[in-house]
Amino acid sequence: MNTKHIQHLYWRAGFGILPEQLKMFSKNSKAEIIDMLFYNSKTRTPLLIDTSEFDSVNEMELKKDKILKIKLIELSKERIKDFNYAWIERLINPKELLRERMTLFWANHFVCGGNNILHIQKFNNTLRKHALGDFRDFVKAISKEAAMISYLNGNQNRKRKPNENFARELMELFTLGIGNYSEGDVKQVARAFTGYNFDYKGRFQLRQKQHDYGRKTIFGKAGLFNGNNTIDIITNQQQCAQFICEKIYRYFVNDSVVPSHVKEMVSVFYPNYNIEELMRFVLNSYWFYDKKNIGVKIKSPIDLLVGIQKVVPITFKKKQRLLYIQRLFGQVLLKPPNVAGWKVGKYWVDSNTMVSRLRLASILMNEFRIPFNEKGGFTDKYRRQYFKNNADKSVFKTEPNWKTFHKNFDAFSSVTLEATLLLSPINNGTKAYLKTLNKSSKQDYCIQLMSLPEYQMC
Repeated sequence: MNTKHIQHLYWRAGFGILPEQLKMFSKNSKAEIIDMLFYNSKTRTPLLIDTSEFDSVNEMELKKDKILKIKLIELSKERIKDFNYAWIERLINPKELLRERMTLFWANHFVCGGNNILHIQKFNNTLRKHALGDFRDFVKAISKEAAMISYLNGNQNRKRKPNENFARELMELFTLGIGNYSEGDVKQVARAFTGYNFDYKGRFQLRQKQHDYGRKTIFGKAGLFNGNNTIDIITNQQQCAQFICEKIYRYFVNDSVVPSHVKEMVSVFYPNYNIEELMRFVLNSYWFYDKKNIGVKIKSPIDLLVGIQKVVPITFKKKQRLLYIQRLFGQVLLKPPNVAGWKVGKYWVDSNTMVSRLRLASILMNEFRIPFNEKGGFTDKYRRQYFKNNADKSVFKTEPNWKTFHKNFDAFSSVTLEATLLLSPINNGTKAYLKTLNKSSKQDYCIQLMSLPEYQMC
């Protein structure tokens, strides 16, 4: 397997690869490298932070004590920030690389938000648990998650007054896609999920008096269906496999779908819905490594932030700066913009963000000031207000770990550094520019390479 293909694999299935690892893997076959990826992701390591402050909370007491409730809500918001930082750190140093990449993918598929750290942490680890498992089981688990029930008002879905939010998003966003179900199906599916609720800790509860045990007709099938039965009926539609495979293709292969490739994926995925088998097929496919699929995807803000820190580990003197960066670039983990999640691809880049994306490496490693007042800088209302209120925060005080960088790269030439960092084809203008750069300092050259338009691609 050539180095370019290994880099491509590790950017799509992970967050980049260092030269020593690249050199080591170049001796292995494609099958061996991919087997290693899946083997290392067989285990599941939950992402957990300290939530002990909530251990002694009495649910009945909480309903009566409004001051305590407000205090716990504010505390929970702070712990969600801690969980955000912990997730970023996990992505930079993943033990189960492919599982973590898949967890990030599913987080923008089963979109969910909330302010209860116990529910958010549990939901995130459910994504991690099922990321490479059975898709049917995955959907069933998601339907019973407290964070999702709350996010889509499932706890307001009662026998006498069904709430259709979850039923609609289940089919539109999670399984079938727009136009592949009827309004009648929405009403019947909503009935199947009546009574879904949870306790304070986020444990699922079925409120039996609120559940509709009556006969339902879903996609032409009639019966006394509950939530699990309904998910089986929905996933029995081949359109579900088609929808999921198209989404995986856009994320892992190319924003432009090739129908024949997706058809091959569907034949692997349907009707068993084994996510690991599907991903093995994709990563082993000859077309995955076609040059038209290499270096053509725009990195998400999280990919960009994590990729830089994989090359040069960075300590933020104030961790909250990690949140500022996510907000400024338009992707805050655990805070999706809406039920459809983040738009990807070209939507990550606009005239407001492009200049600052190019300067992110300097911002993080040279305490470079964010250029929010110049053309192409941050100019929208949020950014203007942010910097008005936080004038000193246009500089992100950090400590780059150059010792680790030199350990990883000193044995390799500047050409190797360039080849490791830039996966996208380099245009003639950039080639000419690279020739003018002083390569005597690997640190400076690293920052310059990560400031190129080509580094925005993977």
